[in-house]
Amino acid sequence: MVNSKHESTAKKDLLIVGFLCNWCSYGGADTAGVCRFNQPTDLRIIRIPCTGRMDPLFVVKALIYGADGVLVSGCHPRDCHYNVGNFYARRRLEVLKRFLPFMGIHTDRFRYTWVSSSEGQIWQQVVTEFSETIHGLGPNPGVHGETDAKAAMSFF
Repeated sequence: MVNSKHESTAKKDLLIVGFLCNWCSYGGADTAGVCRFNQPTDLRIIRIPCTGRMDPLFVVKALIYGADGVLVSGCHPRDCHYNVGNFYARRRLEVLKRFLPFMGIHTDRFRYTWVSSSEGQIWQQVVTEFSETIHGLGPNPGVHGETDAKAAMSFF
């Protein structure tokens, strides 16, 4: 019985940072909340004007300074309020995802996705799946002065 209590406490200790587009994904998260969909409580949302303004260093710094996972979500391609912002974001974030193993960070700790403001149920699915992935990986080993050797070698 003590182990199950300890496991549930450990699950609550994980931190996931979400960078959400003001126009679409933030609205999708709000729609999911208004519809009272069950969502994980370990996601902390940071609202950004557009994923096109998303600097990949935001993701890296979040992971280095203690986040166990980072989720970036914006408008669907060709549906950006700033026309091409999500295309710029996709290019930058894909390069970042390929670079993470060189830093010793498992690529599953980072995810980017597209969710519109009317897709509350899809937002709930994305957040739940990502949270389960992060809980499966456990705490970020880089925070404790260790590197994830498996992630570092996954590129080779």
